[in-house]
Amino acid sequence: MASHTATVAWQRGTDDFLDRRYRRAHAWHFDGGATVAASSSPHVVPLPYSDPAGVDPEEAFVAALSSCHMLWFLDIACRDGWRVDDYRDTAEGTLAPDAQGRLVVDRVVLRPATRFDPAHAPTPEQLQDLHHRAHAACFLAHSVKTRIDCEPVLLPHV
Repeated sequence: MASHTATVAWQRGTDDFLDRRYRRAHAWHFDGGATVAASSSPHVVPLPYSDPAGVDPEEAFVAALSSCHMLWFLDIACRDGWRVDDYRDTAEGTLAPDAQGRLVVDRVVLRPATRFDPAHAPTPEQLQDLHHRAHAACFLAHSVKTRIDCEPVLLPHV
């Protein structure tokens, strides 16, 4: 078993807080030393109480799912002998009410665009299989109720 930690830190500063007019900007600190500026989404908490420059939890959720999928995809492609030159995913998560009326990230669409070395490139069918296998292996995809769709694009070699 592995344990993964993050420290989330926020301070009130001079805001009153009890009037609900306080800054939501905070920081995520990771064990490797990375610090990420974070905030609530301006779609959820209006400016100036949100910081649009910070990563919001919803964006981080989408990015984590995309990153997990990509890492498995690269590993499987490598093992199968496909040489990936470039991988870029413009993933998108959508908020919608669940059966109880609560807002949830109900769907994440991964749109990975990959470019391969022409001498070591899969067919479109093999590319679909690679993404299917990556999804099946992704720890995070198995950890959430969110519907995750993958719409891969095979980019031509330039």
